[in-house]
This record gives sequence, structure tokens and C-alpha cells, in this order.
Amino acid sequence: MSITNRRFAAVVVGLGLVTLSACGSSDSDGSSGSGGGSKTVTLVSHDSFAYSKDVLKAFEKESGYKVKVLKSGDAGQAVNQAILTKDNPQGDVFFGVDNTLLSRALDNGLFQSYEAKGLDKVGAAYQLDKDKHRVTPIDTGDICVNYDKAYFAEHKIDPPASFDDLVKPAYKDLLVTENASTSSPGLGFLLGTAARYGDGGWEGYWKKLQANGVKVVDGWEQAYYEEFSGSADGKKAGGDRPLVVSYASSPPAEVVYGDPRPKTAPTGVATGTCFRQIEFAGLLSNAKNAEGGKALIDFLISKRFQEDMPLNMFVYPVVEGASVPAEFTEYGPAAKDPETMAPAKIAENRDQWVKSWTSLVLK
Repeated sequence: MSITNRRFAAVVVGLGLVTLSACGSSDSDGSSGSGGGSKTVTLVSHDSFAYSKDVLKAFEKESGYKVKVLKSGDAGQAVNQAILTKDNPQGDVFFGVDNTLLSRALDNGLFQSYEAKGLDKVGAAYQLDKDKHRVTPIDTGDICVNYDKAYFAEHKIDPPASFDDLVKPAYKDLLVTENASTSSPGLGFLLGTAARYGDGGWEGYWKKLQANGVKVVDGWEQAYYEEFSGSADGKKAGGDRPLVVSYASSPPAEVVYGDPRPKTAPTGVATGTCFRQIEFAGLLSNAKNAEGGKALIDFLISKRFQEDMPLNMFVYPVVEGASVPAEFTEYGPAAKDPETMAPAKIAENRDQWVKSWTSLVLK
């Protein structure tokens, strides 16, 4: 979810109905469905799916399909809506389920198997369903603490580099994070601490964060655009927290969309606080245009689309050999050793961890 497209919007963990809004191409015959024989293929996604029009038009010309995009709120809402409508799906392909919610989608039979063409060029570490091919990895990114460079330079304090640093007295009352029960980066940060400190240690760590003045808000937009002093919008809003849970790709976004464009990124990343996020696409069970859906998934892992993603959605490609913009390598390199967690472990513990976190932090 990019800075401009609000890609990092909050994720609703509980099931809930939402209204889908359509955008993109329509059927050549004027209809909006994707019934049998239709040359329209429908992609269902979260609100922050973004692309360059010329790249999508090239796919449409080459494949003969018209692409219709249905956007259904934030990532969690989109996943839950797809589950609720799986017997009569709104589209053919779903994009945007990530590794924190993957087990929910798979356990509910949301997808049918399809081994995409070009999958052999996708890094093995991203293929979390490689035996059944119900989902195809599309992009990756890191949820990390960002810091306001100017604040730490002015106060002559080294910015934090790790989870351990965040509980030190030097960083008291400086961090703002998102609610783990309502926010995708908030949930990712919680999982990062669970991965770092283990089942028996993460709660103790959060008690220390609380004692050190961590502030919790509902979602990423509030944290980053209102509370964080390092973002352009945060400065305008009078944000006074120089540490925020965001993404490793947030600094290059601050450069690319800065007005005027800064020579260096005004924010940095505490690389020892990162949790790796992977987003997937899948062919929906009962898709009306399965062949079109397969062609679209193949396109999503094509080099053309993979190289188009970074400056549209501020994520990294998963296809080997796909290049990233210079702004990414200069201002927002991916973490070298992020925390990770197996989907099975997330599935087993996620709901209870969120419940315990809520009781501990929001009581």
C-alpha cells in the first residue's frame, strides 16, 4: 500500500460485509459480469492495488482479455468479503492476501490450485504454498519502525536499531504503533515481536514498551500522517512522535513524492525491527472465467508487471532478475535479516495473540 495510494491502510481482522466498488475496464459488450465465454477477467483486491495503465493495456492487447478491478476496502476487509462470497465469487482472481492472513483464506477454501507460468523464477522463500499452488507470490515488503532523522540529529541521540533498543529510556514516549487487532502493520509488528522473543517472551516485551510510553492508534494512516513527526503530512499535522511502525519502503516514498523533492530521505529504518510480509494472488474457487484468471496470474508475475510495481505500490518484486528503481536501493533497501514466521504458526496463534495483546496493551 503506497504512500500516495494509502497502501498501508488498516486491516480489519474480524469478518465483516463490505460493499465492492468497481473500476477499470468493462466488458466489450457493455456487461459487467465475467460469465462463461466472457473476454473480461475480474480481479478482486484491496483499495491500494495500483498499476501503470500502459502496462495493463499491453496485457489486454496480448491476451485478448479486458481486466476489470473490484476494490473492496483494506486488505482484511477484502479477504473476509472474498471468503463470505466464495460460493458465488465477485471475480476470478484475488490479489492482496498476505502471510499474516494466508491461513484464514486457505482454511476457508478460497482458492483453487493453479501453478502459474513463470513460477520457477519466483524465489523459493516466497512460495509458502508450493505443494498445492493455491496462491502465487506477487510482492514482498518489510514492516519496520521508521525514524525521523531530523529529530535524532537535533537531540544528538542515535536512532534505535533493534527491538531491544525501543524499550531503552532514551526512547521513552517516542514510538507510535498501530492497533494489532485493526491494522495490518500493527499485526505485523506484533508478530515480529513474537518471532523475536518467542511465545513466552513477547508479552513481557510489550509490558516494557508500555512502561516506555508506546502510543497505540487505530491504523497506519493516523500513525504515519498525524502522529509521526518525520513524514511530510505528520509535520503539517504537528506530529510529535519521531518513531512509527511503518514500512521499509516508506523512506523512498517520502523522496519520490516530496514537494519539493528532497535530496535525501528525511526518514530512516530501524532494520532490527522488521517483519517480512508477502502478498499473494490466487484463482478463486468457482471463478467464472478460470482461463482468464490463469492468464492474469501469469501476468502478475511477469517481469513487466513486477518491475512496474515498486513505484505504484511501494513493494518489492518476488521474481528473480526484476529490477527495482534507484530510489529503492538508495533510500529503502529491504531488511537483510527480517523476522519471519511460518504460516502454520501464525494460524495456530494469531487470534489468541491478538486477544492477549488487546487485553495487555489496551486495557
